[in-house]
Amino acid sequence: MPPNVITLSELPLETDQKTIVVVGLGMAAVAFMERMVDYDTEKQYKIKVFGDEPELGYNRVGLTQYFAHRDPEKQLMKPKSWYEENSIEVHIGDLVEEIDTKTKMIRAKRASWVSYDICVIATGSSAAVPPNAPTDMDGVFCYRTIEDLEDIIDWASQEDVKTASIVGGGLLGLEAAKAAMDLGLQVSVFERSNRLMFRQLDQDASLLLELEINKLGIRTHVGYCPDQVVGKTNYSSSSQKSRIIGLKSSTGQTNESFVATDMLIYSIGIKPRDQLCAASYGALRAGPRGGIEINSDTSTSAPDVYAIGECASFNGVCYGLVAPCNDMADVLAKNLTNYQQTKAIFKGNDMSTKLKLMGVYVASFGNVFPESSIKTQPLTYRDPFKGVYKKYIFSEDGKHLLGGIMVGDTNDYVKLLALTRSGKKLDREPSELILGVQSNEVEGAESLPDDTQICSCFNIVKGDIRKAIREKALTSVDEVKACTKAGTGCGGCVPSVIEIFEAEMKALGKTVTNTVCRDFNYSRAELYTIVKIKGLRSYSDIVAHCAVDKNTMGCEVCKPTCASILASIYNENILDAGRGALQETNDRYLANIQRGGLYSVVPRIAAGEITPDKLAVIANVAKQYNLYTKITGAQRIDIFGARKEDLPDIWEIFVDAGFESGQAYGKSLRAVKSCVGSTWCRFGQQDSVGCAVRLENRYKGIRSPHKLKGGVSGCIRECAESMGKDFGLIATEQGYNVYVGGNGGSKPRHADLLISNISEKDAFKYIDRFLMYYIMTADKLQRTARWIEKLPGGVDYLRKVIIDDHLGICEELDKQMGFLVNTYEDEWARIVKTPELRKRFQEFVNADSKTKEPIIQMIEERGQLRPADWPKQVDPMPSLQEQVKSQSVTLEWMHVGSTDIYPQDEGRVIKVGDVQIALFHTLDNQFYATQNMCPVKRDLVLSSGLLGEKKQDEDNVVYVSCPIHKKNFDIKTGKCISEGSEAFFINTFNVKVENSQVYLLLPPIDVLNDALSTEKYIIKSSMTPSTCVVSQKPENVNDW
Repeated sequence: MPPNVITLSELPLETDQKTIVVVGLGMAAVAFMERMVDYDTEKQYKIKVFGDEPELGYNRVGLTQYFAHRDPEKQLMKPKSWYEENSIEVHIGDLVEEIDTKTKMIRAKRASWVSYDICVIATGSSAAVPPNAPTDMDGVFCYRTIEDLEDIIDWASQEDVKTASIVGGGLLGLEAAKAAMDLGLQVSVFERSNRLMFRQLDQDASLLLELEINKLGIRTHVGYCPDQVVGKTNYSSSSQKSRIIGLKSSTGQTNESFVATDMLIYSIGIKPRDQLCAASYGALRAGPRGGIEINSDTSTSAPDVYAIGECASFNGVCYGLVAPCNDMADVLAKNLTNYQQTKAIFKGNDMSTKLKLMGVYVASFGNVFPESSIKTQPLTYRDPFKGVYKKYIFSEDGKHLLGGIMVGDTNDYVKLLALTRSGKKLDREPSELILGVQSNEVEGAESLPDDTQICSCFNIVKGDIRKAIREKALTSVDEVKACTKAGTGCGGCVPSVIEIFEAEMKALGKTVTNTVCRDFNYSRAELYTIVKIKGLRSYSDIVAHCAVDKNTMGCEVCKPTCASILASIYNENILDAGRGALQETNDRYLANIQRGGLYSVVPRIAAGEITPDKLAVIANVAKQYNLYTKITGAQRIDIFGARKEDLPDIWEIFVDAGFESGQAYGKSLRAVKSCVGSTWCRFGQQDSVGCAVRLENRYKGIRSPHKLKGGVSGCIRECAESMGKDFGLIATEQGYNVYVGGNGGSKPRHADLLISNISEKDAFKYIDRFLMYYIMTADKLQRTARWIEKLPGGVDYLRKVIIDDHLGICEELDKQMGFLVNTYEDEWARIVKTPELRKRFQEFVNADSKTKEPIIQMIEERGQLRPADWPKQVDPMPSLQEQVKSQSVTLEWMHVGSTDIYPQDEGRVIKVGDVQIALFHTLDNQFYATQNMCPVKRDLVLSSGLLGEKKQDEDNVVYVSCPIHKKNFDIKTGKCISEGSEAFFINTFNVKVENSQVYLLLPPIDVLNDALSTEKYIIKSSMTPSTCVVSQKPENVNDW
């Protein structure tokens, strides 16, 4: 068999089995083969498929996702095993150059002549480029294939590549702009027409989209496109080509005749790959605008030859969206297999689409630009403050919805698309369709009729999903996606799929669980209740009573969750009695971990009120340790750049000066912000500073599902922004109005008014109950804003519970909050006074003196030191194993201390030469060792990560979760087991224990230093990709 043929299972020899040759291996071809597998139950056909790219069929709709994982396997629509299981003969990298419809044969470049009974042409399209475009110039690319993306990534990784220009402002052009931005480049988009996405959006919608894109730092030039690409010759001794240096034009909206750029990406559209028309001896007829002309059954002008996808021209139109291409594939497969009694036909398809472009939701559906002969009436809605634009096209009498445009809010897309396609008469006023939904509570997918199309990529209607859930007993959204394909294309319909799944589960009498993680079949609220009622006092108690596997080591999700629950109930020091191993790295060292493994320190400054003497203490500490200082939005002072071993000494100074921990590191109260109130302000109605000080000191130290922020404003002017906090007070003449559930951040929410004009004492009482009820019932890592939104009845129900005592639990809420307030202990005061706890902050277990060697290069900026910038790309770490093998050195066992200096379920650092090695002691009393440097951004932090365990390929994998980028590494093999990050790995070392003494198997120090030296590999300002020798990732780094 030729080398370009993937070896697959042979079909049984059957004389009456017909051969289908599929020319092309893109999305339409895969869709056709999928349907043939489903519909051809009698095995009438065998399939041979030819693709000219080196990969199997991959997802072009999600092409930009490739920049995140950079793994061709993850981009495939179907794995190699699927073709094998279905006996499909696959030829990759083999271009079909000719078709002879008389002899019914095709000629491939490698496989030569192959016979067919049925030929399906699905050659797709190629990227359109302007005439005379210099595509052979270095730095000039198209945006169409994985090979294009690889070339773009390689070019962008060069240190002198800073800017990128995108020619084309359509769907694919804006995707390319997003990809270039994610590569760290400054991006400009050029669009020749008068608006972005001119096929989907009108002028007003395009302007709004342009405004949102500009906010991201992307420049847009609409109605303007460069005339000439300017290159520089002889720029490199390794290249004979010229290199792009800029774009030139004398016309357009800008006065710039020359625009400098380091990269140019063409994305102006597609052109159908219809070369086989010319290579068919006149048998295949081309469409008027290119493409292979087809009939409504996808047949061409040649007998037994069909065309589907972007290469097909139906009624003079070549469709470039996935939905009509899939419809063609479905029509052809049904007709070839007689899947239905009546002949399936392709009726054409509108260009409806919904997507998210650079964080902006955009959709168009139906007839957006009706012909002038059609009498219509548009209805437009604009909200410039929320960035929302909607324009719906109605029939002149307002009885039918014909189409529409949506920017910023596409919640109603599925419902309106179904209404448009049905042609049904409206049962409501047109204005209700555009104004009827004014809150987050949109009409759910569960209320839609069964014939509503949910997934436009694969033409899946709601009834298909419901039927699959019921008939195949599906139990998860992932199973629904795998079974129906809904949500596996662009992903835009996934929220609707989830709603339908949850509604169907409820209708079937089944519960949709919200468990903490794979180790516990309980939600956080359920786990909280169990721990409190049963009096469980440790993680081991919780595992013994509640875990699925009573021997589990846990994971990076359940350990901090359980630690938070224990702290919320018992309020004991989080580092005592083995609880330190459960904490996230911030809590583990009572400081916020920053780049490089340095930490920041935030003393508590209640309500932002501080004396000059205390300000001087902070200033002196920052000077003594050469730290960076910044005033935060919470009216506190953050001190950055402290080393872990210096934290106890720094805090000893602060504690002696009367400071307490600000707990900026914890899921707990951060601060209560205040204005100066009536003590200074002429508008102030109450003492907001005093009230805020009392509030902050009341709730300091209380652990909760997520961080808490408060605010107190002295009057209605709201200078403390209390309505953007988890709880807030706004002063009135009679007392205070109490607000709860506010939130800033990426999804802002104004707080709800809980109660008005009450005394400070009553305000504190209701905030006590609000916080305690939240702590008891919220999900893991759920802020109060999202908690109230999910609470049945919202703030009205909350009032019934904590004011009217609807559940009869107010006394218990008061009691539990009183216990937490009365048992407060400053965490750092305890640390600095307890020698055993101070030992946790020692940098190396085998070094008595503190090290001051750099762990990331610091640079000066505006009079202070900060870490050097991360480079755009950081090379993988070298393989010590490869270096040891290449140098044939001898390994020796090195004694690194007794077992008792390595606490269970934690990591410690050993310094050998200039190399940091993390040694882990797991709950099952095993020892593992790895490099301490995380390979993602070269941070010396792995020893501080949480240890976990998971099933993978029937094996139990013990891993450490990096505290910086949350990548999980198998501490036995060194492999990264986080999805999409498999390219990373860490070096691991053999460990043995003899007579309670621990030994590491190591090469000579000079070899170890050469491979993993801290000085050599930490981030530096001069770092560029490929500054270190990179080896292939070994199968098992620990396999010496």
